[in-house]
Amino acid sequence: MQPSCIHQTEIPGTSRLFLDYLYHFDRVAQFYQWPFSDLGALADSAQAVQYPEERRAKLIAALRKQNGDSAALARLAEAGTVAVVTGQQVGFLSGPEFTVFKALTAVKLAQHLNESGVPAAPVFWAASEDHDLAEVDHAWLFDQEGQPAKVSLAKAVSNGGPVGQVEFNDVPLAELRAALGELPFAEDIIEKLGKWYRPGATFGSAFVGFLQDLLRDFGILFVDPLQPEIREIVSPMLRDTVAQAPDLTAALRKRNEELVAAGYHAQVVVDEDASLLFLLAGNKRTAVRWKDGRFATKDGSYSPAELAASAEKLSPNALLRPVIQDYLLPTVAYVAGPSETAYMAQGQVLYEKLLGRMPVIFPRNSFTLLDDRCAKLMNRFELRLPDLLHHAEHVKSRIAAKLVPAHVLESIAALRSGVRPQLEKVQSELRRFDPTLEKAAEKSCAKITYQLQKLESKAARETLRREQRAAQDAEYLINMVYPHRHLQERFYSIVPFLAKYGWDLPQRLFESVQLTCPHHMVRSI
Repeated sequence: MQPSCIHQTEIPGTSRLFLDYLYHFDRVAQFYQWPFSDLGALADSAQAVQYPEERRAKLIAALRKQNGDSAALARLAEAGTVAVVTGQQVGFLSGPEFTVFKALTAVKLAQHLNESGVPAAPVFWAASEDHDLAEVDHAWLFDQEGQPAKVSLAKAVSNGGPVGQVEFNDVPLAELRAALGELPFAEDIIEKLGKWYRPGATFGSAFVGFLQDLLRDFGILFVDPLQPEIREIVSPMLRDTVAQAPDLTAALRKRNEELVAAGYHAQVVVDEDASLLFLLAGNKRTAVRWKDGRFATKDGSYSPAELAASAEKLSPNALLRPVIQDYLLPTVAYVAGPSETAYMAQGQVLYEKLLGRMPVIFPRNSFTLLDDRCAKLMNRFELRLPDLLHHAEHVKSRIAAKLVPAHVLESIAALRSGVRPQLEKVQSELRRFDPTLEKAAEKSCAKITYQLQKLESKAARETLRREQRAAQDAEYLINMVYPHRHLQERFYSIVPFLAKYGWDLPQRLFESVQLTCPHHMVRSI
């Protein structure tokens, strides 16, 4: 089934920068190198990739260790092949649902390039260097009644080092089972997860292993930047960053001012002493600062030469990470979410100074998945997705309004219709009798009209109270479509959807991935 589309302007909380990027690129063109909506720009971006074959050989050897041999690896090994890249933090149970949407968009884009005569391979960057464990140590699931449940790795412990290296002491499979309830494929999915999510595994290995298994048919290559061979390849770019750190920080601060002056926001605040780097030492990831001609962490101080000599122990921050990634890879396009797109508006100055090119920033496909029950309820109550993107009480009131018996609505409407001319007549007569009574008459008539509206609302709420099933339906819709006031794709893991629809869900979704639709898509499964 082809998805229906919702304009991104109807999604609460969407930034102006991202909306202009999607629908008015001319307003933000100064912050990006290529327009994503012109697929012909992909060929131009591919021409701009000047990728040394010596680096390609090292890359292929490193990727072979992580991925094994495959048709995709053989394609990327060929001179002139470019990469369509995407990525995500190595979250528990693959992180948010949109992680899979990113991967599928990258596959579709690489497929388009190959069909257009530009050899390309899809690559997924598993962001294992981040050190904020609290962001990734849990996942939200739902059961057959759509009840959300948070499952956490309570015993996962980190001392501030890269999350990708944190080992699981215990995996809450029993809690997983309970959270998924009686979803039809729950046992099968839990069995598959148990292969990767087990004591002794790490966030990085489980994340990559699970996604490799799930997306096996799509030929995606995975990169773990913590791999020593990868760190060795990117060391020259990190040394360049050390050498240019003060200038890079100044350029970013200027870019932030330009974004604010243009009416946008700076996604990442850049302090004057920022270096864009972290130091990996003693299983910790510590911020590096620049002050008085030297670099410093909370544990030591380094000259530029000393820090450059430790390039293989350096880790990029959120703004520098894409540049390091696209130095490592012959990237033609990066498939990004809204926040990443904002990062790139800042990061363009780093691309210019460090790499000399920037890839096409391609917005990932965005989906809300509806089961039969959701689709039927939305049809019954004449609801569109934007109608559900509100507080729960608003949604319940909309549903309640549709449940009021027709004869009650007709009676109230007839009363309102009949009262209105009578009220207007009274107002007119009072005005002629004594003009000083006009304000009081208007106020009284408004109160009468308000009370009739209030009566109608009370009738709607009473109907909802009496129809317990309708109340359950309203809760089900809210939990499935806009849980905790978040888009479904940003809140739930892909796991409950696999438990509901089956392991082949990515193959079915891939049919709906579109390269020419920047809207949010509503897909019935």
